Amino acid sequence: MGTLEYNSSRPPIEVDDETLAHLKIVIGTKLRRHESFMMTWLPEEKNPAGRLTIWMHPSIPLSLAFDHAEMPAIDSKRIERMMENLNARGELVLDQLG
Repeated sequence: MGTLEYNSSRPPIEVDDETLAHLKIVIGTKLRRHESFMMTWLPEEKNPAGRLTIWMHPSIPLSLAFDHAEMPAIDSKRIERMMENLNARGELVLDQLG
């Protein structure tokens, strides 16, 4: 499991390396364009807080850590679906990324 750490204010979000590689492209594209958006995910089971949402902004530090040195294969159709969903809603929902 890789991790996505945003602004160091919360524990890192654990994400499998394949999903993290796709997130890297989608998030990087939006932030490079200076486009802010929300990202929502379900926290770990040990934290019963329900859904968590953060505001992704180009000025806030973001760190992606992969478990493996080699990058997973990128599925361009998956990237397209993720970008379409994000652009339509203004929100990237991690449990709907497949």
